[in-house]
Amino acid sequence: MHEVPLPPSPFVVAALRHVPPGGRILDLACGSGRHTLLARAQGHPVLAVDRDAAAVLERARTDPGIEVWTADLEGAAWPLAGASFAGVIVTNYLWRPRLPDVLANVAIVGVLIYETFAEGHERFGRPRNPDFLLRAGELQQAVAGTFSELAYEHGPEGEPVHSVRQRILAMRCR
Repeated sequence: MHEVPLPPSPFVVAALRHVPPGGRILDLACGSGRHTLLARAQGHPVLAVDRDAAAVLERARTDPGIEVWTADLEGAAWPLAGASFAGVIVTNYLWRPRLPDVLANVAIVGVLIYETFAEGHERFGRPRNPDFLLRAGELQQAVAGTFSELAYEHGPEGEPVHSVRQRILAMRCR
């Protein structure tokens, strides 16, 4: 039995227009690569990083515009230290100790596209651990002073409600 791949997030689809044309994108915790493939289809070179990036590897073998790294994003050393990207996409992933590192990977006038589960989601499924759920306004606080907020959403999703999410699109200004 094959699992049906998730379509790209509508928020990410809309936010990608803010990435400078042809700018290199980091798809962090890329999972199946749904946003990697979306960004690549729009002409962006992409670095897809995940602890298990096997799902993206097959496409990457035939597309020189996709680079895939298998990396421990929660280990002692940040594998992307010093790297800079025109766009950084993170969906369905939160490891608070690395949030400052992720933000540092966004180039000046680059954009952060971040979307994941928030407090209240534990009523609907995993993750339930508060360590993996954003607090109200947490992404706004994380980018304050260095980024300009272009879009922000927080709240229940679906009809009937099936999750609680927080999303931000922010441009690095310094």
